[in-house]
Amino acid sequence: MKASKLLRLLAVVAALSVVAAACGDSDDEGVVGPADCELNETDGDLAIFNWAEYLDPEELDAFAAEFGVRVTMDSYDSNEAMQPIISAGKSGYDLIVPSDYMVTILVQAKVLQVLNKDAIPNMANLLDEFQDMSFDPGNVHAVPYQWGTSGLAVNTAVVGTDFDRSWSLVFDPAVADQYSGRITLLNDPRETLGAALKYLGYSLSTTSMEELNEAGDLVSAAADTNVLAFDTDQADELLVGGETLIGHGYSGDMFVQFLEADDPSDFVYFVPKEGGTIWVDTIGIVFDAPHPCTATTFINWLLSAEHGAALSNWNYYATPNEAALDGLDEDLVAFLTDPALLPGGQESLEQLVDTGDFETNYSDVFIRAKG
Repeated sequence: MKASKLLRLLAVVAALSVVAAACGDSDDEGVVGPADCELNETDGDLAIFNWAEYLDPEELDAFAAEFGVRVTMDSYDSNEAMQPIISAGKSGYDLIVPSDYMVTILVQAKVLQVLNKDAIPNMANLLDEFQDMSFDPGNVHAVPYQWGTSGLAVNTAVVGTDFDRSWSLVFDPAVADQYSGRITLLNDPRETLGAALKYLGYSLSTTSMEELNEAGDLVSAAADTNVLAFDTDQADELLVGGETLIGHGYSGDMFVQFLEADDPSDFVYFVPKEGGTIWVDTIGIVFDAPHPCTATTFINWLLSAEHGAALSNWNYYATPNEAALDGLDEDLVAFLTDPALLPGGQESLEQLVDTGDFETNYSDVFIRAKG
């Protein structure tokens, strides 16, 4: 029953497979891979560059023990923070976890290896909806890792429950002023400017400078008056710890933290009615990875039923792994299938896509908006 309930959510995800991603140069010159590896082969230790609190350290220990290697993991707080480090080369990292639109950018820059699918047979465990993603047709360079949404979390013990499930909680001074200094926004240009864009009725991936500047002005005004911090890594902890009342964040991060609260029912997460981001994160091998075979083996290991379920049960995001569905915790399934998550309905969700040469404008406007 758990799997069948979760599968009903895939009507949302199915739409992702038909989103047109920005296309660039398709020649193979300079492309690295696939690595010449056998199934379960290792060629040294493993270094992972990942979002914070996105992979259970005990799972890393289990992989290290099973394959006789050492595993280290560092974290970043946005795709834009990760990208220049990887693109510069000689980062020392084997694996990264880029989001959908960033995969397009990294593939065009030729900094992701082509995967050796013969050494990743567990790719067959992916749900059909994740076998051929628009941002990487055929999953040539990256494997879907987790998916979820971005929205707002609210301390209802203080704010109450009779409020509009809207981005106005952050961007309308008539509403947000009463929570001044107790609001956080993600430290992420595409997500935070995207929230303002959705509030204004625009696309998350607009290529209109007029619309983007309007969104930047909203973020700037919020930063000047009501926002405590732009924080990706600790927004959930600040909320549950009582330092903030409203936090912009990722679905799984928020719900995991709710479970740590004295009374989880004091908190609610939702995607505001104007809409928000639905995203797919992936895992891929860096073009100059020191240990591509160990990285390939780790991807295959993570795609097993056991470890795919363990991944979601720890970080509370939805899995693209069909084999893992029956192993998901009941409270996770209940969270993922709660209709209150989407007051604007499934149609309010939108996927971020690469905007090509316009992409740098998001970073520039965000830097100015933060002040």
